[in-house]
Amino acid sequence: MRTMITLTRVIPNRYRDSLSLMQLSARAAETSGVDAAAVVMATDGNRALLRDAGLLAGEADAGADDMLVVVRGDDRKIIEQVFAALEEELSRATPATRAAASANAALPRSLAMSLEETPGNLALISVPGEYAAAEALKALRLGLHVMLFSAGVSEADEVALKRYANANGLLVMGPDCGTAIINGIPLGFANVVRRGDIGCIGAAGTGLQEVTTLIHRYGGGLSQVVGTGGRDLSRAVGGLSTLQALDALARDPATRVIALVSKPPDPEVAARVLERARRAGKPVVVNFLGAAPDVPPAPGLVSARTLEEAARAAVALSQGVAFSPDTTPERRTQPDDRLADAGGPRTPGRRFIRGLYSGGTLAAEAVLLMREALGPVYSNTSMPPFLNDIWKSQGHTVVDLGDARLTRGRPHPMIDPRLRAERILREAADPEAAVILLDVVLGHGAHDDPAGSLAPVIREAAQAAKRAGKRLSFVASVCGTPDDPQNAPQQERRLEDAGVILGRSNAEAVRMALELARDERHE
Repeated sequence: MRTMITLTRVIPNRYRDSLSLMQLSARAAETSGVDAAAVVMATDGNRALLRDAGLLAGEADAGADDMLVVVRGDDRKIIEQVFAALEEELSRATPATRAAASANAALPRSLAMSLEETPGNLALISVPGEYAAAEALKALRLGLHVMLFSAGVSEADEVALKRYANANGLLVMGPDCGTAIINGIPLGFANVVRRGDIGCIGAAGTGLQEVTTLIHRYGGGLSQVVGTGGRDLSRAVGGLSTLQALDALARDPATRVIALVSKPPDPEVAARVLERARRAGKPVVVNFLGAAPDVPPAPGLVSARTLEEAARAAVALSQGVAFSPDTTPERRTQPDDRLADAGGPRTPGRRFIRGLYSGGTLAAEAVLLMREALGPVYSNTSMPPFLNDIWKSQGHTVVDLGDARLTRGRPHPMIDPRLRAERILREAADPEAAVILLDVVLGHGAHDDPAGSLAPVIREAAQAAKRAGKRLSFVASVCGTPDDPQNAPQQERRLEDAGVILGRSNAEAVRMALELARDERHE
């Protein structure tokens, strides 16, 4: 058994935003000989997370303005090399410091100073959660719209910020807003999509990514993509940002069609949003995942059952074509040869689907589609039945690996695929697992080669099953475009080369997984 060493370094008076630090943590953790790594701002909350993850013993002599680097491994020399590489990376000039140096100017120390140097109308806030609300309020008071990428903001602070923004003609996207595209500029975890006349609003980050990339794939384009934060359609927040975004896109001459996507909203808030959508004067496609009842029939409102269907409907309406789920292009109506060839002898007892997702909304969509066909599906999403232990599957299971309980002390799985790789090998060893279902989410901020990282693990798992005389199938979809930094077609080829069956959307991948599982049950 390896003896693990955990070393800690404090880098005083150094700041990077949370997304950059997650990326640094992921790259450090991928170093051979490193078991875990974390690069965070040394706030009370972050230190508590590291202690919970077993990465921090005692009190680090660091304050909230300092950076804390923790690396665990089995070789002190390798850990020291990781520290050196991280310090070199952190010492490199950022775009802001290069711009300041070229202008022979000091770096701005506040939002007000930044506005003096570079006028703008939107602030992206990505600081530890305990400070995020205060920084967002400063931006609003300076007349700036806000994208609040930070999580950990209280519900009360969110309501206060959004009410202030609403009263002053400003918009708050967030907190925990992972995706937006404003005037063609991708923010957070967003993809590279063409411009066009479809405006999207989403209280779900990967839901927005799925819809916008499918709109791109189907030939449409985006005018604006507005994230609202996952709690916006709760009873407490009341859809404040969603309603503002609906009004703004209704007035926008560049927007012809509006698509609205969300996890299940509060029923009263949903009714309020739908009433506002009816008055938009433009077609509005609505996909409230798992909400009941469905969107009532009304002129200009189109109800979409899946994210895929929402994208198809938006593109059809943008092109002036009447939308019907039964006649849209690319709809599979015949069994796919890829399913028939998903080889290996069938094995009695292997009958369950195990969904291992990096995207929370994509996981929720998978649960809904699987539940309709299979009955109970265990998960850690907001829909029961819930897993008894989120680290262990039972029956048909879908796990959102981005759950805060799973990512404590480590980066999000869209940035660091190691947590999913470990889970794939555990699921493959389970004699009841028949199909492993995956999403691969691309875009700015995501891992630079997620498929390349997962492919060797998938091959290892499939070969182990084959040696044991068992059948194990892998099904996935890639959420991305050819113009993303990772290049969606290249990512798809890497997965196919590893034996993965690819759906053209998350919904199609789920349908494929269901067909494979049905074959196992009826064998």
